[in-house]
Amino acid sequence: MILMTHIKLFSPGPIEVSEKTMRAFSRPMIGHRSKDFQTLNAAIQPGLQQLFYTKQPVFVSTSSAWGVMEGAIRNLVSKKVLSCMSGAFSDKWFDVAKKCGKQAEALQVEWGQPILPEAIEAKLATGKFDALTLIHNETSTGTMNPLWEIAAVMRKFPDVQFIVDCVSSFTAMKIPFDELGIDVMLAGTQKALALPAGAAVFTVSEKAYAKAATIKDRGYYFDFLEFKKNQESSMTPTTPSISHFYALQSKLEDIMAEGQDARYARHLENAKLTRAWVAKNGFNLFPKEGYESISLTCVANNKNIDVAKLISALKTKHSCVIDGGYGKIKGTSFRISHMGDESTENIRQLLGWIDGCLAEL
Repeated sequence: MILMTHIKLFSPGPIEVSEKTMRAFSRPMIGHRSKDFQTLNAAIQPGLQQLFYTKQPVFVSTSSAWGVMEGAIRNLVSKKVLSCMSGAFSDKWFDVAKKCGKQAEALQVEWGQPILPEAIEAKLATGKFDALTLIHNETSTGTMNPLWEIAAVMRKFPDVQFIVDCVSSFTAMKIPFDELGIDVMLAGTQKALALPAGAAVFTVSEKAYAKAATIKDRGYYFDFLEFKKNQESSMTPTTPSISHFYALQSKLEDIMAEGQDARYARHLENAKLTRAWVAKNGFNLFPKEGYESISLTCVANNKNIDVAKLISALKTKHSCVIDGGYGKIKGTSFRISHMGDESTENIRQLLGWIDGCLAEL
């Protein structure tokens, strides 16, 4: 048997998973077509709907969030999709759309800059598009796009499907699906939900179901209509990761015990604490001011520290890791996650550890 040292994750996904959640994740298997599974699936549904602020069914997909992101393209794009691009993951969504054989156009901004509602409105006013993809919280840059303002613009274009990736903002803040008029909202389990990687949760509007019904080549595995039909009997279209359902049940208990508003307040406090540390230590934030993420902080390496050495020191001395930047800003930035189950005390301790390691570089 190989024994592995526990390295605590302060990277922006996967993040640290609690012992309670892991115990739930490792519960014995049950038949995925059994009454026991139906009972389990039905039991988590009200809590998921509460987290999404929706009356629509919420689905658990045995895939990463990218599966649902591709599925949304396959289900909802018949004319052309406008891809809002502001970082590594939103840039990739544009490429995915083209690989699905769909017409796609980029609304591109510099990494660290937000997608602004007026830019979206100008594009949609052309009438060329029937869908828009937006990443609410671009994890690669720690930039949070102005979702509420963008939603107000989208209401002017009811024929355009509004597809939103909330992978790293879901449960870190309130995102009311029904109120905002989103058509597909999705998240991965490995970010602020603080579950093991390998599953996604999502919900779909009635408008989107109607559009999907007109698409003949939407596939099967991520067919939204198949998900809806099966959920009516608390089933899934294909064999699910039953372990994730158990883990979700446990995590929903934790979230409701803490209280959703308290959870959001804790995430905001963690973010403010980390931003204050950035300023105190003479670093800059990578995102444009006013558009910083609540779930992670992307720090611009304006002091030219050796990020790789910092990460190595944290791992060696404190058995924890942060992230050394993603994609084209790797090394010129670093990212600190403060989402999920992390308390303010934990984040304060981490920042102290980083101070100590920086002093020795």
